[in-house]
Amino acid sequence: MKTKLDILKEYFGHSEFKEGQDEVIDCLLSGRDVLCIMPTGAGKSVCYQIPALLFEGVTIVISPLISLMKDQVGSLRQAGISAAYINSTLSFEQHNRVIQAAGQGRYKIIYVAPERLTTEDFLRLCSVLKLSMIVIDEAHCVSQWGQDFRPSYLKIKDFIHSIRVRPTVGAFTATATGEVKADIFKLLGLDNPLLVSTGFDRQNLFFGVERPKNKGAALLKLVKQRRGQSGIVYCATRKVTEEVCALLNEQGFSATRYHAGLSDTERKANQEDFVFDRRQIMVATNAFGMGIDKSNVGYVIHYNMPKSLESYYQEAGRAGRDGEAADCILLYSPQDVRTNRFLIERGEINSELSDEEREAVRERNQERLRLMTFYSTTNDCLRAYILKYFGDKSLSYCGKCSNCLTKYEKVDITVEAQKILSCIKRTGERYGRGMLCDILRGSKNKRLLQSGLDNQSTYGIMKDVSEKRLRDLMSSLEQEGYIETEDGEYPIIKLMPKSYDLMRGNSELVLRIPKEEKKEKLPKKAKSGTQDTLLDRLKQLRYEIASREHVPAYMIFTNATLSDMCVKRPRNKAELLDVSGVGMAKQARYGTDFLELIRDYEAEQLTK
Repeated sequence: MKTKLDILKEYFGHSEFKEGQDEVIDCLLSGRDVLCIMPTGAGKSVCYQIPALLFEGVTIVISPLISLMKDQVGSLRQAGISAAYINSTLSFEQHNRVIQAAGQGRYKIIYVAPERLTTEDFLRLCSVLKLSMIVIDEAHCVSQWGQDFRPSYLKIKDFIHSIRVRPTVGAFTATATGEVKADIFKLLGLDNPLLVSTGFDRQNLFFGVERPKNKGAALLKLVKQRRGQSGIVYCATRKVTEEVCALLNEQGFSATRYHAGLSDTERKANQEDFVFDRRQIMVATNAFGMGIDKSNVGYVIHYNMPKSLESYYQEAGRAGRDGEAADCILLYSPQDVRTNRFLIERGEINSELSDEEREAVRERNQERLRLMTFYSTTNDCLRAYILKYFGDKSLSYCGKCSNCLTKYEKVDITVEAQKILSCIKRTGERYGRGMLCDILRGSKNKRLLQSGLDNQSTYGIMKDVSEKRLRDLMSSLEQEGYIETEDGEYPIIKLMPKSYDLMRGNSELVLRIPKEEKKEKLPKKAKSGTQDTLLDRLKQLRYEIASREHVPAYMIFTNATLSDMCVKRPRNKAELLDVSGVGMAKQARYGTDFLELIRDYEAEQLTK
């Protein structure tokens, strides 16, 4: 009888489990429900795919992500596992063929969209199948407090109850706050589940925040430094997406775009160009990415700040899914905050909620935006900020984020803070950051003069301070709890109780700010010739096979597998199985080609 390790090696090509996988698999195999929280790239799918292969019956995987279903089924078939999906992309004839084949027991794993659970033919199919396990992927979608709430997920509990013999249930997600976890337990009807959380930290990701004067120039510099890598650039709106994509193409980069304003045909074509490596950069709104299982994304750049840390971490987490080092960089500007406030106020909220509940959701979204803004402006460790948000413990210094790698100095800003707080107080706590900056800097703008604000005692008392510096100081004061932004049609700044001690001189405020350093000119490096490494050749072979078989390159072998191949240099098919990520099916299918290439390369090196 095969064991879980036998399955792991035979189908997935690995000799040991990652953190948490072993525990989740054992729990599901014992028949107990599980809520598994693992970061993107940690191997959640293996946690339910291995039990599915060991169970006698069929496993149903409920997923809202059409693209992910296709990728997962494609990867399973590449590994020699029978699987299928049921969603809106299937034609009437294709749908019927899948239902018929499933009824004949031809699939071990069936992926299904939540909207399909209550259809007559699917319920009829489930009544004749022996269902061993129900898996809910992206389980956070059941919670209205989650960033991706889907009403169709509320039907899952009733679907599970409709099954004659209740199967084991596994719920999986990459991000979940305390409230979302509680909703998952309750709304999915999990029975005494084991909670397995491996934490949210992904050590291979570098986190960075930049606050450039010119975002376009900053973006071009970043993608130029990463030329040759696959990357995603996220934008807040369709208009910005179009502009950024045009900018990249004008500058000679291979970019395509994705947003809800494009036709289904063009979105699909552009997505495939990116997934199949025909285009290196995808510029997109948040409509792109959920369920895109492209493992070789080397960087994710947010051209605009998202509305929440949940959204940011999920989108940034699409980098480095193969375990290789990758960059997650946010280009921040205060305008991003204003844009997101507008989107939150105008955004649709589930119509089935009461007025009170809708208002509570809106307030929660504004709070999420506030915390996202703090992330974008803090001088503390970015990784620690993210992990603390999700309830994880972390050191205050990670050494792998832009803040930890920046030199800081402690500066006493008590006097500057007193001037700002005094201005807020004397103008009646009725204005936002823009007007407060104008007052403090002594602006002559028409609205200010008409309101008589030039007669205030704080008018012009910081005329030598730049607007950027003032805004940065206000952001610091908000993070430290001295002021807060009251949301509305026109956000205004209010004083918090602790601000009065500072204004009266009863306390001081010392902050860490980046140390200005003189930039030294580095000598220009001589241009090196084109390198022809073994890894380059393996990638080229992989690309040729993928093109021939009409599948994404990473479905053949991931970059991590090719890198391991370069280290181990297998000489025969038995040794090829020692390479991480090479299972029996892929060894039989692709082994000869890759072994021949390695032998030829080594023979060439001997003659040099």
